[in-house]
Amino acid sequence: MNLVQEMKARLARALTEAAASARAAGEVAYDELPTFVLEVPREKHHGDFAANLAFLLAKQARMSPRQLAEILLRYLERPIPGVAKVDVAGPGFINFTLEGNWALPVLPAVLAEDEYYGWSNIGRGEKVQVEFVSANPTGLLHMGHARGAALGDTIANLLAATGFDVTREFYINDAGNQIENFALSLEARYLQALGVDAEVPEEGYHGHDLIDTVRRFIDQVGDKYLDADPALRREMLVRFALEEKLTAIRKTLEDFGVYFDVWFSEQSLHDAGAVARVLNDLKERGYLYEKDGALWFKATLLGEEKDEVVVRQNGLPTYFAADIAYHRNKFERGFSRIINVWGADHHGHVARLKGAMAALGYDPDRLEIVLMQLVRLFKGGELLRMSKRTGQYVTLEELLEEVGRDAARYFFVMIKPDSHLDFDLDLARSQTAENPVYYVQYAHARICSILRLARERGIEVPSPQEVDLRCLSHPAELELVKKIAELPETVIGAARALEPHRLTRYAQELASLFHNFYTNCRVLADEENLRGARLILVTATRITLRNVLRLLGVSAPERM
Repeated sequence: MNLVQEMKARLARALTEAAASARAAGEVAYDELPTFVLEVPREKHHGDFAANLAFLLAKQARMSPRQLAEILLRYLERPIPGVAKVDVAGPGFINFTLEGNWALPVLPAVLAEDEYYGWSNIGRGEKVQVEFVSANPTGLLHMGHARGAALGDTIANLLAATGFDVTREFYINDAGNQIENFALSLEARYLQALGVDAEVPEEGYHGHDLIDTVRRFIDQVGDKYLDADPALRREMLVRFALEEKLTAIRKTLEDFGVYFDVWFSEQSLHDAGAVARVLNDLKERGYLYEKDGALWFKATLLGEEKDEVVVRQNGLPTYFAADIAYHRNKFERGFSRIINVWGADHHGHVARLKGAMAALGYDPDRLEIVLMQLVRLFKGGELLRMSKRTGQYVTLEELLEEVGRDAARYFFVMIKPDSHLDFDLDLARSQTAENPVYYVQYAHARICSILRLARERGIEVPSPQEVDLRCLSHPAELELVKKIAELPETVIGAARALEPHRLTRYAQELASLFHNFYTNCRVLADEENLRGARLILVTATRITLRNVLRLLGVSAPERM
């Protein structure tokens, strides 16, 4: 049940009919009614919903929005079920204040829909791919990868909950310069470990984890490749290291609650000739040219400031060329919508990749990029600059050991992706109301405690049909019911905007309203009908909290 959506539709119909009546009476002139919206006003005293119809219609009607709103108000047929008051505010908003108990019908629906309350089918099975993390398999997962994992997985959860057919994908960058440098770095560490003087290239990988990888390689093969052809030696080292790194990445992500449907190899594009084919197609379409011994993509034809190299002077394709082939491959696999979660440092790559898709004949709007800003870790009030274990960045594995999956996932999606995130490790570990994830989980555990106590006293949650829910009249009760009714619209809004932080905000507000209700209303009251209604209310709150936490990939504990 989406009670908020139903109420909005009812109010929109009433306004549409009022406008038609006013036009028929000759008081308002318009050719076509504009598309208007009903939104929740920022100020509570402005009611529950505000319509902007008068602003949009004012130009056609040739009168001020305020004057038009007052005319529409006169022709609004009343009573409107569930509406207590309608008035005009400010320069012309039409505000609706609902009856206090208008949302009560949501409670039986929540209990009936249970784990699917808040879910919908607006996606109608549309195939969507969400690609995220896609870390170079040359090292460990850092905080940028961790934030991308939490964001991408929660976005995928939201889309699945709203009826889309979602595929989660990890793009393995196992080709190109980074793999060449990786191979040279591994070779240097291998030779060093066997007593041969060698240096890691300046542009190579200097992390201590490669020393451990090479040590395990030597445990298996010894000095077998010491005198081998260098190309073979590097090939075997890379093969071993990539398998080990990807296994570690997969395990860490699964510990984080993230499971991918597809692990897609960049090298497979080259092996299948997909990169060569896409370059040939772009050339035939007039989007490639040669200059200075390199092959260039005419990004300027598509509004960009400069063209981009797709094949270097040495004949090797650039990462951009492989990326074009990869994204065409996505469309060829039948995805009608493609979503990438990238670090903000890839900002400049967005327009040129969209341009390449347009050059290939695809709608660039079907490719959506969520850009996320950096994460800074704080501990003891000070910026944590490096890991004691790796000597470099703090890894996701270390973060999970420090604060656990729930706090990590919750904190990473608490604010908009395009905002910098300051992650307070001490706060994430604390068991206080200041810790947002603890605050929400504690509300769920408190409800479970109430329900256990009721069962111990031989009291069961009654069927909603057995109780007169209209006895729920305390402001704390009605505000809680209203917030419960908002979940389906919240999930739809977060899915459409690709903004998981809306879920954490909703969870905080719902938990706060529950704690306020708990303070003001005794659940296990003496009067049987009131007790039954409040047990239904807390059960609906538990289901709603659990479902939000599930979308966030966070557990809903029954005891804390």
